[in-house]
Amino acid sequence: MGGEPVADWIERALGHRPADLAPFDRALTHGSQAAANYERLEFLGDRVLGLVMAEWLFALFPNEPEGALSKRLNALVTGAVCADVARGLGVAQHLKLGKQARDDGAKDSDNVLGDVMEALIGALYLDAGLDAARNAVRTAWGDRVRTQGSAAPQHPKSALQEWAAAHNRRTPAYEVIDRSGPHHAPRFTVKASIGTLAEATAEGSSKSAAETAAAAALLAKLG
Repeated sequence: MGGEPVADWIERALGHRPADLAPFDRALTHGSQAAANYERLEFLGDRVLGLVMAEWLFALFPNEPEGALSKRLNALVTGAVCADVARGLGVAQHLKLGKQARDDGAKDSDNVLGDVMEALIGALYLDAGLDAARNAVRTAWGDRVRTQGSAAPQHPKSALQEWAAAHNRRTPAYEVIDRSGPHHAPRFTVKASIGTLAEATAEGSSKSAAETAAAAALLAKLG
């Protein structure tokens, strides 16, 4: 736990002084510490983040079609991005973790930090409503949205699928070939392949992240 009181930190990090600190405390509590943990708030915050980001992108890029907007949104709400935002706000210093989770490195896990960031958004929504959540997300994500550039980013898995179709090759396949590490900080190794033409492997802190990294590696190999 950090030395700064949680209420003071919430106000500084999210721009809102909590009226009820309970949901924020819960958002910062890992399952290894208590049954009343961040998981339900993560469910809510994920939806709030998606809505706030969707309406923001809808306004920022009035001429883009649905597909391009979806690519932008998907790139901005990944677990890795949420974890990066959480690190920037100092979330790790306020996490409540059980001893085993601390020993396993949960304090710096993309999975944990990303989930907690979404849970904090859910807590903020419950405590102060959508406007407060919108302001917090736009402040925390601002530079990331603006530095995406004029063209919507292409997700590596989508790009690999388009490459395969354009070259009359099989649809890319993904296979988890290894899972290691503790429950709180797993590591997945995934193999991406296009038939017998080529394959590449990569690691990630989630199955999805490993698939994305493997797709990027295979694209690089295909040139």
